[in-house]
Amino acid sequence: MPGKLYIVPTPVGNLEDMTYRAVKILGGVDLILAEDTRTSSILLRKYGIDKPLRSHHKFNEHQTSSLVKERLLSGESIALISDAGTPGISDPGFFLVRECVREGIEVETLPGPTACIPALVSSGLPCDKFVFEGFLPQKKGFKTAVEALAGETRTMVFYESPYRVVRTLTAFAEVFGGERLCSAAREISKIHEEHVRGSLDEVLAHFKETEPKGEFVIVVAGAPAPLKKKGRDPSGDYGPQKGRS
Repeated sequence: MPGKLYIVPTPVGNLEDMTYRAVKILGGVDLILAEDTRTSSILLRKYGIDKPLRSHHKFNEHQTSSLVKERLLSGESIALISDAGTPGISDPGFFLVRECVREGIEVETLPGPTACIPALVSSGLPCDKFVFEGFLPQKKGFKTAVEALAGETRTMVFYESPYRVVRTLTAFAEVFGGERLCSAAREISKIHEEHVRGSLDEVLAHFKETEPKGEFVIVVAGAPAPLKKKGRDPSGDYGPQKGRS
């Protein structure tokens, strides 16, 4: 009988965000696949988990997936973790899950940490409907990808490197309009967590003066939708509060 593949989210910052269930699963599997074994070893040592650890990242996932699939078909249970957050969300995981599904191997994904949801909820922007774009193309296709979102009415969520924050905010201001509301969250669940809120022009000005540091989640209000009835603008409003928190 085939084994089971567990997709286990890990903390994006504070290691205490680990769930009891995640610790139990990791302590009971035959093998743990990790994006970076050095990073994951710190987490596993903290929770007294001593299991075989194997590297599984975007550069070797095709080769690794074939071997993992064989072990799962032989009846072993295996867990996949990434450096931080939920595997498959802007991290390795999709390819392995797809291959297991094709083979009829059971895949069980635990709920848990991800950076996009805390940033979205803390933004003050509408979060009942949103679109997650992850990382935009770094070079070719970047401008086209931004322009394609000009008419998006749902709140938009992006991941970004600190080295590209200013470039990305500049493009957003040019395409969406500098008055569009946004929130730039950095270092979610870490000691130096910070949320900079305001218009795109205001947030861009802040990071032109203050060097961006840490991993970012940028949340941008959607384009105003045509109103069928008189009422408030659904794009949201921060009121008198703008700037950092």
